[in-house]
Amino acid sequence: MAIGCALMQAAAGAAFAQERAPHCVERARKDIDYIVCRFGPQAGGVRLFLNDAESEPYGHFNFVRDALAAKGERLVFAMNAGMYHADRRPVGLYVEEGEEAAPLNDNDGPGNFHLKPNGVFFITEAGAAGVLETEAFVKRFPPPFTEERNIAYATQSGPMLVIDGKLHPRFLPDSDSLKRRNGVGVTEKGEVIFVLSDSPVRFHHFALFFRDALKTPNALYLDGTISRLYAPELDRNDPGAAMGPIVGAVAKED
Repeated sequence: MAIGCALMQAAAGAAFAQERAPHCVERARKDIDYIVCRFGPQAGGVRLFLNDAESEPYGHFNFVRDALAAKGERLVFAMNAGMYHADRRPVGLYVEEGEEAAPLNDNDGPGNFHLKPNGVFFITEAGAAGVLETEAFVKRFPPPFTEERNIAYATQSGPMLVIDGKLHPRFLPDSDSLKRRNGVGVTEKGEVIFVLSDSPVRFHHFALFFRDALKTPNALYLDGTISRLYAPELDRNDPGAAMGPIVGAVAKED
C-alpha cells in the first residue's frame, strides 16, 4: 500500500512539474545565445495581435497584455510577428480571428521580405499550426483565405529559414550579415517554437538552429534588429519602438 501511494505521489509530482515547465528557456549553440519558447497552438493559446478596440495598432506588448487582462486573460509570451510599413500595417498577408487585414504579397522587391522564397506562419480554425513557403500555402489554402474561415491566424514574412528540411538556398555560412533575429518553426508534431537570438547571428546559422537543434522541417524569419521579447518567466519585457504585428500566447487568469 505504501509503495502504491509513493508511486501515485511520484506520478502526481511529475505531472505537476510537466505542467509548470517553463515555456521559454535560454539556450546556447556555437557561442550564440538564444531564447526558445515552445507552445501547442491550442493548449498554448497562440494568437496574433495588430489593432486594439479603437482600430489603432497596439504597438507595444504592454497594451496587448492590458487588453487581455481586462478580459480575464493573461499574456504568457509575445514577440514581434513580421514586417510592417511606417504606419505599422503588415507588409504581407495578415489574418486575425478569421478576418484578413492585409492581403498576400507575392511582389518582387528589395529587403528580407522579398528574399524569396518567403512564407506564412498560420493557425487553422481547427487549431493546427504550420509554416509554409508562400506558394505552397496558397496551394493548400486557395484565396480568399477567410471565406470558409479555414485560417484563424496568419502572418506572412520572409525569408523562409527552412523549407521541407532544407536551408534557404540564398544563405551563406560566411555571410557578413550578423544581426539579432527572431523566427518561428513548427515541428512534425505541431509544436510551435519561437526563437529570439540574443547574439548577432547569420541567417545560415539561425536556420541551422531551427532545423538541427529544434527539429523543425519548416521555419520562417520574422524580423531582425528590432526583434523583441515578452517573457515574464524570464523577466523580459523588451522596450523599443512601436511594432506592427505581434504574436503571443494567452492563458486564462488563475
